Amino acid sequence: MKKYLIFSGILLGLAGCGTVPPVSPEASVPDSTPAAEEGAPSPSSTPSVSETAVSDERRISAEGIGLAKLGMTLGELKQALGAETEFVVESPFIADFDAIAVRQAGEVQFYILYLPGGTFTDEDVIQGLMTDNPKFLTGESVGPGVAIAQAESAYGKATLSYNTQNEGREYVRFENHPASNLSFGTGNFNQQTAGVYPSTTADFNETQEFQPTATITSVLVVCLAESCVGAGNQ
Repeated sequence: MKKYLIFSGILLGLAGCGTVPPVSPEASVPDSTPAAEEGAPSPSSTPSVSETAVSDERRISAEGIGLAKLGMTLGELKQALGAETEFVVESPFIADFDAIAVRQAGEVQFYILYLPGGTFTDEDVIQGLMTDNPKFLTGESVGPGVAIAQAESAYGKATLSYNTQNEGREYVRFENHPASNLSFGTGNFNQQTAGVYPSTTADFNETQEFQPTATITSVLVVCLAESCVGAGNQ
């Protein structure tokens, strides 16, 4: 249980900047607030919120990303995706996390996040998933590569924020955010932010003004429920 609690705490730090509402134990019912990370195609290739049909294999939801569901084991995911799928360890991945890159036909579909310095076996339970692949979208067709202005038509007014204590990772949350355990990443203060911020020396900063071409760059989904604690995480 201790490993689970540490993991959940780090995921909360990764996913938000101090303004995320409490997560329900189920972490699967769409709620209404928080934030999430990076990479994006040009605006010309941005999917349309209204015209893109999202299959179950490509859907981002509070339950997971595509066929990867929070709470399932790595072994179960391997069975679901088939023998041609590659699982490649990336260590280090980002601060506080190593990852397993899930590849199909040489293309990364998404990443499974886990605590650094250890291993992630077929018996371990998936608690964190992240994707920067524009093929994956929410039910409202919002995901990596989609313009923030376009996402507002699905979820309402956007607020962008970053915290220098969280590596300056920038996230966007919406007035009608789809789920409290789902975060949309948009940039990094140390490189380039999507938001336009007034000059400030504060650790935490937020704005509702953003670059006209700003896009969502990644999506993070986490599980904070007791059901995500597997035998390997005790």
